[in-house]
Amino acid sequence: MDSTGAFDVIRMTLETILIACAPVLAIALGVGLIISFIQALTQIQEMTLTFVPKIIAIFGILVFTMPFMYGTLTRLSDTVFDLIVSGGF
Repeated sequence: MDSTGAFDVIRMTLETILIACAPVLAIALGVGLIISFIQALTQIQEMTLTFVPKIIAIFGILVFTMPFMYGTLTRLSDTVFDLIVSGGF
């Protein structure tokens, strides 16, 4: 395999990782911004107020997006294994 092929596999891997973790990161960012806005309005600076809703939201979105994440990672692994079998890697 030449350097172009290796670069393509690395690029595919990074894209897949970003696509698979995007829903979780977006929800964590959204919940964090909402909680920070509420804390700024009420001037309540409790640390557990930040973490507990964010953890609950992350576990909730993981339950709903796990099939999507699994499918995305499976497509990547199938592609890489096909490259290995065909001798392209």
